[in-house]
Amino acid sequence: MWNSSNYGNDLNITKALAESGSHAGACDGDIAGLRTLPQIRRQLAKLDPDNLRRELSEYGAWDEQELADHEANLLRWLWISCGDITDQN
Repeated sequence: MWNSSNYGNDLNITKALAESGSHAGACDGDIAGLRTLPQIRRQLAKLDPDNLRRELSEYGAWDEQELADHEANLLRWLWISCGDITDQN
């Protein structure tokens, strides 16, 4: 499954993995676990920090100081992507 954006922030993961990162309740631990999987780690490493920050800023959920943390942005993007993929199907 793909989640893509206007900024080139793309992620290719299975629906099962997406569902494990997007569910009722807290997802932080699941997202942190997904972040360690090699196939996800490689994809996240390719994301441009500026493009990712720009895209996340459009959600209006984080301020400039929060968006300055690229590692946190990667987790945010992974969580959003899991939700988008789960919602598409």
